[in-house]
Amino acid sequence: MSTRQILWAVAGVCGAATIGLVVVAALADLDTGDRVASIVGAAAGLLGCALSVYFGLRQAGGTGVTVHAGGRGAVAAGGNATGNAVGKNSKVTRAVTPPGSPAQPAPTPPPGQQVAAHGSGAAAAGGNATGNALGKGSEVEER
Repeated sequence: MSTRQILWAVAGVCGAATIGLVVVAALADLDTGDRVASIVGAAAGLLGCALSVYFGLRQAGGTGVTVHAGGRGAVAAGGNATGNAVGKNSKVTRAVTPPGSPAQPAPTPPPGQQVAAHGSGAAAAGGNATGNALGKGSEVEER
């Protein structure tokens, strides 16, 4: 079940509970309505707690990044896309880094990010996209 389906189901239950509380308040006395509302409120609080734990664990279990590429030659990367050669006769060359040079950590995309590339030859990256040779016979020299 998708997140959207779960949220719609919860919204439906909340709507039904609201209608039920209005009916109880209209047909019964206020004392009975107060008791019913207390029980429904406690149940809603427990449901909210359970859903926040579920979604928290679900997001912690993966990167939370949705990546999709569609179309001939489409490329999508959830993080950085650095130094890639895509296409016939494409080439990426790198300059030699001196010994002892600090390596820079790659930034990670924020959770919930969606990266998509659609169409012929489309390219998309969730992070940095540097030093890429994209297309037939393209060439890049990284420094």
